[in-house]
Amino acid sequence: MNELPRLVPPRCACRASGLGRWPGAFGPRFFLALVAGLVWLGPAWWDSRFGFIMVAWDALLLVLWWIDWSHLPRPAQLTVARAWSEPASLGAASTVQLEVQSEGHTEISLRVEDEVPASLRDRQAGGDMVIPGRGTGRLAYDILPKERGDVRMGRVFVRYGSRLQFAERRAVADVMQPLRVYPNLAEARKLRFYLLRSRQIELEKRLQHRVGGGRDFEGLREYRDGDELRDICWTATARRAKLVTKVYRPERSQSVWLVMDAGRLMRARAGAFTKLDHAVTAALGLAQVATAGGDAVGLLAYGRQVQAQIPAARGPGQLRNIFDQLALVHGEGLEADHARAADILLRSQRRRCLVVWLTDLAETAATPEVIESAGRLLPRHLVLFVALGQPDLESFLARRPDTARDMYRAVAGMELAQRREVLLRQLHEQGALALEIMPGQLATGLVNQYLRIKEESLL
Repeated sequence: MNELPRLVPPRCACRASGLGRWPGAFGPRFFLALVAGLVWLGPAWWDSRFGFIMVAWDALLLVLWWIDWSHLPRPAQLTVARAWSEPASLGAASTVQLEVQSEGHTEISLRVEDEVPASLRDRQAGGDMVIPGRGTGRLAYDILPKERGDVRMGRVFVRYGSRLQFAERRAVADVMQPLRVYPNLAEARKLRFYLLRSRQIELEKRLQHRVGGGRDFEGLREYRDGDELRDICWTATARRAKLVTKVYRPERSQSVWLVMDAGRLMRARAGAFTKLDHAVTAALGLAQVATAGGDAVGLLAYGRQVQAQIPAARGPGQLRNIFDQLALVHGEGLEADHARAADILLRSQRRRCLVVWLTDLAETAATPEVIESAGRLLPRHLVLFVALGQPDLESFLARRPDTARDMYRAVAGMELAQRREVLLRQLHEQGALALEIMPGQLATGLVNQYLRIKEESLL
């Protein structure tokens, strides 16, 4: 995935500043020494001179604290930086590194805490480090994003002291920066480097012995038994005095539109993520596969309003735009406006293309609006209609009912499953490629269907 390095957030660094009106504090050893000085309190009941000794002890501690505090580097002498090893993607752990550089001459021990949104990490991020004089310290922590979209990293707080641990300084570095959490990029990498690689190698081997497998001209070769007569190139045959046939390959440079429903049905959870998260990851993988195959890819994500609309185009820049927009697609609490999505697609795409529609079906007695809207595209486009399956329903129907209540529930579940099957069959009879795929298998199943369409020249 060549786009990955460009998706890595930039390194953010700035000088620290004092925290609060008085950025100093007492260290742990100061309090231990202060408590130790209380031993003079007992003899002071009999001899007041011991009370003066205790006061002198406390004054000595304050002097030691001042000396220790004055030798500590000032907050402005600390430079704090936050660096990223890879892009932040949904459900994939990544490492963040904090770096603190000191311009002071004293070795210091630091406690560093980073303000990290709860959607990236459950517990506090930070740790301890030791920095030699005029040196640099580093520590790393992991994040595991739970939601896609834009979040904001906060400030970094630093508390540090010397080896004496009598005094401490407190500082804060304003390294706030926006962070975009992308769909699961690890799953997309698997699709491109493993699934696509094996499927295309197998496809190319078959195409070497197959004529008429597509519509794009690839070259000429000598006629073989079984080749169609309509593919004979008569001009080349006349020049060579032997039959020469044309060789075709599956079409390239076609248009693929990813149409994504972001309505309330897609907010249902399927495992650790929502159906919409699974659909976004699958769309990202398919966009990479189609782009690598030379096709133009467009995106239309919609709820009640259009969330993202990118005209079909090719190239790394287009893929980057799709990355960014897919990261921002979010589920809505209302039913999506499927008719508007169909109108937009019919206006923006005049030439025949492949429309991959990712959605779910409402459990209603009437024909869902999404079925009717997808049917409107069929006279002009090839529609791959994918309804995300119900994992809970499948597992429920697989169990044997033990009571009458379970029996009634099983019958209701069977009616729901049959209803979905009838709706998909209805769309299939109109000319669409309609199927139901479980969310966990969506990415692989979607790429397989796309490759089959290319292989059989269905577009």
